[in-house]
Amino acid sequence: MDEQDFQEKFTELLERISDLPPEQQACMEQLAEATQRRRDRLNHSVNELQESLDFLRLSVKYLVFDLEATRRENTYLRQLLDQATRNQSQSHEEGEDEERGEY
Repeated sequence: MDEQDFQEKFTELLERISDLPPEQQACMEQLAEATQRRRDRLNHSVNELQESLDFLRLSVKYLVFDLEATRRENTYLRQLLDQATRNQSQSHEEGEDEERGEY
C-alpha cells in the first residue's frame, strides 16, 4: 500500500468515525490518531534505514575502489623491487667478472 492509498483509506475511516455515536467517536478518533502516528514513525524509520543503506553502499564502493588501487600499487611496487633486485644481481655478477678479468 502506497502513501496515496493509505491516505484515502485513512480519510474514509475518519468519515465513518464521524457517523458513529459521540462516545464511540472519541475512542475511534484516538485509535485513528495513534495509527497515523505509528505510520509516520514507521515511514521515518524506513527513510532512515534507506539513508543508512545508501551510505553503506557508498562506503563499500569506496572500500572496493581503495582495495583495487592498493592492489595495483602493490603490483607496481613488486615489479620495481624485482627490477631493482635483478639490476643489483647483474651489477654484482659484472663486478665478479671484472675481478676475474672477464668482460
